[in-house]
Amino acid sequence: MKIAALQMQSVLADVSANLARIEQAAKEAASQGASLLIAPELAVTGYGAGEAMASLASPADGEIEQRLAEIASVYSIAVVAGFAERAGDKVYNSAIFVDEKGDSRIYRKSHLYGEYERGLFCAEKPSAVLVEHGGITFGMLICYDVEFPENVRRLALVGAELVVVPTALPKGASGSFIAQTMIRTRAYENQVYVAYVNHSGSDGAFDYAGLSCIAAPDGQFLAQASADNDALLYAEIEPGAYAQSRQENTYLRDLVSLT
Repeated sequence: MKIAALQMQSVLADVSANLARIEQAAKEAASQGASLLIAPELAVTGYGAGEAMASLASPADGEIEQRLAEIASVYSIAVVAGFAERAGDKVYNSAIFVDEKGDSRIYRKSHLYGEYERGLFCAEKPSAVLVEHGGITFGMLICYDVEFPENVRRLALVGAELVVVPTALPKGASGSFIAQTMIRTRAYENQVYVAYVNHSGSDGAFDYAGLSCIAAPDGQFLAQASADNDALLYAEIEPGAYAQSRQENTYLRDLVSLT
């Protein structure tokens, strides 16, 4: 399966503009043979929307889901995108998967980062949300979630071959380390692909590291974006191509449970 990762500069609080950018990328990615497009954390609302987030939040089956379903249907490509999800009186930092048949799944962020996120969102309990698409099983995490090894391991143990991670990684030394070193480590220690998809530039509230990447099970990068500017990355997801790596690095098979 060929995937595409969209590093983009979201427009704060402009859902229509951000959905149009995702649609443009979906059209381009589909023309290149990709069957899955991944957009960043809160790509639809803009990560730095702040107090406007509550009014921008949409139910799981609301207008944002419907618009993404239209994009998926028109271009025959599934989409994962971050958005603010409203569920009753709660708002979650969520990622939604929608495919061309209209099937959808929601993942809610479990590890909120800093007072900014904790003041806007509710945290969900850690969970393993799996999606079957294009012959591949993948799981979803959001940004800070991937920095806790237990979250990726949980997905790997239940059969994920790919972990998709919409993120809003800020500029700085720690951000560069996460994107350039930690993501490769997560892929290697679990023998899975990891697609880490960030914002670019600045939205006026936060400055982003860019550096989106797709890492293979052997810890090598298949695609990388620069620290600046929008980018559309591609990679072929072929779990069988890394059988030798899994034979040599048997972490999942040799794991000793503490319980």
